[in-house]
Amino acid sequence: MEPPLHVVGISYKTAPIGVRECVAVSGPRLEALLERLADEAAEAVVVSTCNRTELYLVRPRRDPLDVYTDHLGRYPEHTYRHRGTAALRHLFRVAAGLDSQVVGEAQILGQVRSGLFAARKAGTTGPISEQAFQTAIAAGKRARSETAIGRGAVSVAYAAVDLARAVFGDLAGLNALVLGAGEMAERVLEHLHHYGAGEVWVLNRTLANAEQLARRYGGRACGMEHVAEALAHADIVIASAAAPHYVVREERVRAVLAQRERPLFLIDIALPRNVDPAVARLAGAYLYNLDDLETVAEKNRAARAGELPRVERIVEDELAGWLEWYAGHVAAGRIRRLRRWIEDALRRELEAGLGTATVDDEARARLLHRLVGKTAHPLIRMAKDPQLGPALERLLEG
Repeated sequence: MEPPLHVVGISYKTAPIGVRECVAVSGPRLEALLERLADEAAEAVVVSTCNRTELYLVRPRRDPLDVYTDHLGRYPEHTYRHRGTAALRHLFRVAAGLDSQVVGEAQILGQVRSGLFAARKAGTTGPISEQAFQTAIAAGKRARSETAIGRGAVSVAYAAVDLARAVFGDLAGLNALVLGAGEMAERVLEHLHHYGAGEVWVLNRTLANAEQLARRYGGRACGMEHVAEALAHADIVIASAAAPHYVVREERVRAVLAQRERPLFLIDIALPRNVDPAVARLAGAYLYNLDDLETVAEKNRAARAGELPRVERIVEDELAGWLEWYAGHVAAGRIRRLRRWIEDALRRELEAGLGTATVDDEARARLLHRLVGKTAHPLIRMAKDPQLGPALERLLEG
């Protein structure tokens, strides 16, 4: 029996960044989406990252594609879907880093876990999604501990800094501006520091977070209101702020370039994007986004090609274990329903046979329990049988 899990989504494989940023959800928008999804399926989890937004639905009450388009937008040519075992395999491959733009990236495992935690908080998880996501996380941990898929610097942040190195050759002495102070910004700072970048500014909406990060890497922290000053100082801008609007606007960059002769390189790894795409049209400004990391990502995939079969085997091993759990889960549920069905039937017969006779309640309960056990035993074996079980299920429903 196929598990009742469906996934529908959009990712970097199927859609450009302009589409992906339209369907990305986080914070209050994610909370509101989960609240609506509670009416769409028995269980629901959302995984939304810079490179994908996916809905995982258990027993959806209507077509999962319609659920996706009604809540996130209609992009039929960019949307993919899987169901049953294929949906599980997809989730496990995502958590293991096999489906990432930068193969083996560590961040995706935390993002899958965050999706599960957000759904738990919203009350939209259940036994199927809990077991699926916990097993996916276990697969991701095994992939990183038992293979070399995640060895070394593997992340979108590293790919961004590597792109800067490809442009400049050497980052020594170049000033950098990092927008944001989250996990991605921290990884960017770590790599900039490793490759000898000059002075680094960290800008964030919450100054305390920027100060904490800047101190760790010897940088300078400012609030977002200082973006114009920081742009004037920078040679490289790497943007990863969680902002719902453009932080770096075209007119600001134009004003900065008018006051100097050296170019400005901007790498926007945020979703939604932090840098106005119109900046790319300015002379002296060179703007890259997540879709431009493909060359770096391809190099990464080639370097880890030998590890991929080992990770795929881990995925299949965890998948087999999950399907074994699911068979037991289905049988256990069927047996519980069977016992209730027999108990109800026998109770009616017992009460009809006893009529008005006075029987101690405890004795009645013991007698009923023995009768249920004797009657249910051969049917329980039927309930565990993968071929006969579904027929019994139909009988119980009837």
